[in-house]
Amino acid sequence: MKKLLFPLSFTLLVGCQNLTAEQDEVAESNIDEEQALDIAQNGDIYEALLADETANVIHPKADVQVPLSDNETLVISNDIWQRIRDDFTFEIPQNRKVIAQRNWYAKHGAYMDRVAKRAEPFIHHIVEEIERYDMPMELVLLPIVESAYDPFAYSHGSASGMWQFLSSTGKQFGLKQDWWYDGRRDVAASTQAAMKFLRYLHKRFDGDWLLALAAYNSGEGRVARAVKDNARKGKPTDFWNLSLPRETRDYVPKLLALADIVKRPKDFDVSLYAIDNKSVISSIDIGSQLDLALAADLAGLTIDELHALNPGFNRWATAPNGPHNLLIPNNKVEKFKLGLSKLKDNERLSWQRYQIKNGDSLSVIAKRFNTTVTVVKEANSLANNNIRAGKYLLIPTAAQSLDRYKTYEQVRKTKLSKKGSGDKLIHVVKNGDNLWDLGRKYRVKSTDIAKWNGFAPKDMLRLGQKLTIWKGNKPVTVAQTPTNTQVSTNKVMRNINYKVRSGDSLARIANKFKVKISDIEKWNNLNRKTYLQPGQLLKLSVNITSI
Repeated sequence: MKKLLFPLSFTLLVGCQNLTAEQDEVAESNIDEEQALDIAQNGDIYEALLADETANVIHPKADVQVPLSDNETLVISNDIWQRIRDDFTFEIPQNRKVIAQRNWYAKHGAYMDRVAKRAEPFIHHIVEEIERYDMPMELVLLPIVESAYDPFAYSHGSASGMWQFLSSTGKQFGLKQDWWYDGRRDVAASTQAAMKFLRYLHKRFDGDWLLALAAYNSGEGRVARAVKDNARKGKPTDFWNLSLPRETRDYVPKLLALADIVKRPKDFDVSLYAIDNKSVISSIDIGSQLDLALAADLAGLTIDELHALNPGFNRWATAPNGPHNLLIPNNKVEKFKLGLSKLKDNERLSWQRYQIKNGDSLSVIAKRFNTTVTVVKEANSLANNNIRAGKYLLIPTAAQSLDRYKTYEQVRKTKLSKKGSGDKLIHVVKNGDNLWDLGRKYRVKSTDIAKWNGFAPKDMLRLGQKLTIWKGNKPVTVAQTPTNTQVSTNKVMRNINYKVRSGDSLARIANKFKVKISDIEKWNNLNRKTYLQPGQLLKLSVNITSI
């Protein structure tokens, strides 16, 4: 493959059809004038366009601004960024990778502001936890790299939450996960687990924080093998000299780049979104299970606002067996505690008296009322699963329509709508198959194939795997103009800068990228009599799906 020069997030739009604000931002054309694609083959184009995203996750919920003050605007008396930068300890190398990542972040101020606003309710707590565990303060920036500070974020690789824990790793470090609750999305619980995990990795790699961070991303086994392989070959075993996946090679420089920006924002003409250096939320012990709609009313919040602070809850109520804590804005705590103290035990949940019918089982009844068998048994003091028709059960139910709760599971299922339109066919994966080729074969988008089958566009296919393909979508024509990224039903338009190679002509370039010569002329103020010079940059708007 010829040399490829591309920026931090030269990204093919992937994931859900309805792009989130995060994906819109990442998808913006972001090539600096001195950076461009130097491409010989169409396959090279595809590889370049698949460079990893800033945060390779899906954001299933729209951001919610929680009222953290009684005033419309928080008065910032002591900016937390100064506290953070004062405790930085990492040396930041000014190498090509760090500089490229830093340039992207510095250029995308709107993205940085959005991430900081997400972090605002939680960042003071995370800073305090980092200090309590005596960890490097640079780690407060890791959730930006992992999830863009979104506690609802998830990847198709089954990682979830602000710190992107896999289920198995989360359980290993004490994160409870069940039908009611997922500790990976609980900001307080997952932050504590992340500190423990990172401390373990730091010790595992003999105090080398860059190796620990690399292992957090790609697994300790992979990093350990890379270190061992270099040692066997007599090569340096530091992070910069290891053979690691592309994502991991970019992962550590992203964190270092962010630290450099926070450390000296004026040097990069960056204005960080101001966040007060004080706690704005409190953890309140609620004692036992509580309907989330009722909890929101007691605190004077909407359900969405309460859920934004307490994203670990999957359902309409807190978990029956805990945790029994809710994060509440400090300015709402007094009102919440007062209302909670006046609640009787039987008022914390709504109850329905249900008469058992012939053919009923506890599992059928639990499913009907959106609860679990365990909850029904506990509510009715049942020692086993035996029930009798004609008898009555008390079932805890949501106080309001389930549509009002917009629980995580509801939102995620909506986001992951897998059904396409048209004719359905099944493709059995054989040796050599990849999503790109399958998309071209069936004339659909590779990202749609991933969506229809519930995995990420970057996930590996397995031999014998059965893929559902929906055919029948009609292509929609879009105007090709290099002013922004455009997405249509069957086209993904991407703006690029192309570096002219020796022997190139307008006709050759137009043929390579499946565009019109007249469009290249229009986009670059050229005419057909113009001689192209090697190294010259041309602006192009490319339909990725046609390459």
